[in-house]
Amino acid sequence: MKISADLKKIFMGGLAMLMLLSISSCGKNIAFQNSIVVPAANGSVNVTKDSNKNYLIKIKISDLAEVNRLQPSKNVYVVWMETDGDIVRNIGQIKSDSGFLSSKLRATFETVTAYKPSKIFITAEDDGDIQYPGMQMILSTNQF
Repeated sequence: MKISADLKKIFMGGLAMLMLLSISSCGKNIAFQNSIVVPAANGSVNVTKDSNKNYLIKIKISDLAEVNRLQPSKNVYVVWMETDGDIVRNIGQIKSDSGFLSSKLRATFETVTAYKPSKIFITAEDDGDIQYPGMQMILSTNQF
């Protein structure tokens, strides 16, 4: 039995569309809003759900000033996650490619959480183990 060329094209097109949809539904890629404190900083957050129904959060940032150069000077950048119930959690500190921030001022962050994030933001803090964010907001996403 021969399959017509048109039917074959439709099948291949449908298969390509299915693959594209499955790749794009794997996660959300959310850009940070422009920073007032560090205007050159930019980056994005990628949130995906893994096979255990946990959320993998990956952050990439470039042109982020060293935290001790801010006014007022701080010791660490802390990453926060807001959940649907407006609960805010400290999910870690930003690490850079080499040392705290590399000479290229690039930083990455990765963590896994059981809670679904609705917003990610970064503050500059004196202590990385704090339970509530301070007032020096560096980068933030919109609600997603």
